[in-house]
Amino acid sequence: MLFAIAAGAAYLVLRPGPEREEPTATEARPAPPVPAPESPAPPAPERRSPVASSGPPKPRSGRQISVDAAIRELDLIQPSRPRAVQDFTAPLLGGKSFRLTGHRGQVLLINFWATWCPPCLEEMPALERLWRQHKDNGFVLVAVSLDGDPGPVGPFVAEHRLTFPVALDPKFEVANLYGVRALPATFVVDRLGNLAALALGPRTWDNDAAHSLVEGLAK
Repeated sequence: MLFAIAAGAAYLVLRPGPEREEPTATEARPAPPVPAPESPAPPAPERRSPVASSGPPKPRSGRQISVDAAIRELDLIQPSRPRAVQDFTAPLLGGKSFRLTGHRGQVLLINFWATWCPPCLEEMPALERLWRQHKDNGFVLVAVSLDGDPGPVGPFVAEHRLTFPVALDPKFEVANLYGVRALPATFVVDRLGNLAALALGPRTWDNDAAHSLVEGLAK
């Protein structure tokens, strides 16, 4: 595991052993789970941006741009051809489960993260604001935790008042299915179940480009 720089932001690279070839971000080949650091230490509390208070979102009055322009502005990776994402089922905090195909017809954002990943924690407040703005308009966000020990996940979610669904993937089963090799990694899925864009590293998910991306894909 090491730090790298992409799109002006740091991200954590999950590296398999040297004898294995690293698949691309969208391959579905399994790879051995990568354990969290021995002494996980999230950033100091004062560095985490607070999440906005709950309540109905206000109507958005910012810029509205096209999906292609939003993808460029967010510096996302766009697939060269339509490609359906892999279906998966994962347990959620609270005991229920999440299945991707149960949300066909909705815009879906799948965020892979962990409590021991500082760049992941950086974008959590923005993800929460994006979720609150669009959750009543056919938008689904699920954050898939790769914590080997799920114990810290619930307290972290409660502390930061995150309200979007959080799935648990301690054995990297979903991460391997999606070929995840770095955190955070975010897959944006359109209403047909195809991959619309991929983000490697944190993004500002509550800016005009991110809102326009969700709004455009929902049409």
